[in-house]
Amino acid sequence: MSKRIVIVSGGKLEESVCLPILEGQKEGYIIGVDRGLEFLYQHQIMPDYIVGDFDSVKKEVVDYYREETHAGIREYNPVKDASDTEIAIRLAMTLGGTDLVILGATGGRIDHLWANVQSLAIPFKAGVHAEILDSQNRIFLLGEGETHIKKSEAYGPYFSVFPLGDEVFGFTIEGAKYPLHDHVLTPYNSLCVSNEIAGEEVVISFTTGIVILMETRDKE
Repeated sequence: MSKRIVIVSGGKLEESVCLPILEGQKEGYIIGVDRGLEFLYQHQIMPDYIVGDFDSVKKEVVDYYREETHAGIREYNPVKDASDTEIAIRLAMTLGGTDLVILGATGGRIDHLWANVQSLAIPFKAGVHAEILDSQNRIFLLGEGETHIKKSEAYGPYFSVFPLGDEVFGFTIEGAKYPLHDHVLTPYNSLCVSNEIAGEEVVISFTTGIVILMETRDKE
């Protein structure tokens, strides 16, 4: 049975994106991460767990969750070997999450964003789907094989692909404005940035490796 877990991290949190997801979360869990707690507090949305070192969230907010709620608390020393969001991802997996939605993972410091993108590999390697979501971007990982992206279901008109780590062999894109066939996709180049779905769907396939897929749209 599918179990969606929503992680609310401390980056940019847009009401238009976050509130429909959080208010529609009837099953599964909500995990508030450090400064993301302030968004939940302001909108009176109760998390099932709160996670972090709480060094960037108002004391009265943390005190409220400690003293007035039954939320599970996972507090860590600021001197630690993983980001708060990574810790929340690992917690979500131990709770049996099969579909993770990470909000507030973008819009702030680039180092935090890149750490969050790389952390997607943790659930991916365990067979758990996880995606980072904001008003302009949906980011998730793909493994070897064939993936179909329908135009009607895509997050936006553009998509970009980047290798996660090593070279990706046999990389092929069909049904796109810029097709590619049996290519060796290497790190550190921008060949597959801002492609577009040309027909009803795009098919991405490759024989080895992992890629980051970003479905994107311009700011309204």
